[in-house]
Amino acid sequence: MRRAALLLAALLAACSGGQPKLARLAPDAVVLAFGDSLTAGVGANASESYPARLEALIGRKVVSSGVPGETSAAGLVRLPAALDETKPQLVILCEGGNDFLQKLDDAQAADNLRAMVRLARSRGAQVVLIAVPKPGLLPSAAEFYAAVAKEFGVPHEESALRKILTDNELKSDLVHPNAAGYAKLAEAIAALLRKTGAV
Repeated sequence: MRRAALLLAALLAACSGGQPKLARLAPDAVVLAFGDSLTAGVGANASESYPARLEALIGRKVVSSGVPGETSAAGLVRLPAALDETKPQLVILCEGGNDFLQKLDDAQAADNLRAMVRLARSRGAQVVLIAVPKPGLLPSAAEFYAAVAKEFGVPHEESALRKILTDNELKSDLVHPNAAGYAKLAEAIAALLRKTGAV
């Protein structure tokens, strides 16, 4: 039985371009966009943030819950109240950038993300991870995003922020997109949600 379930999971992943499938979001579903300044939309107006753009693209209510400067540890503390308040069907997690900027331990950031995924799932929400690139000459996503996504079988968007933050026309400073960059991020997340069957 377990072998059949694993085979089915592998087939579903193959059909969605290597990404796990999500249950379709109800028309009145709430999506919680949870994270730091990248979710808050620093570098653009609130109406140009990725959650605001995403809401228009997927036709579901997207609640923006971004706190500039927040580390993954602080996010973990804040998440329960945000889940209680919004009761989302889907949580989009975009945390870790400030851990990198403050040179905090990657393993601890990964553990915090794991705890956030568990917490969201315990409240009945599906989860999508957004990988944040590590600052540097050639920014690339920390490997733990893919590892956590694989461990929990959740979809993750790995390349959008890296591409945006290496294009001067799409960013407002070294670590934040501008309005055009946030629009690209929203489009990438919407495409992932369509590919995985959420919308």
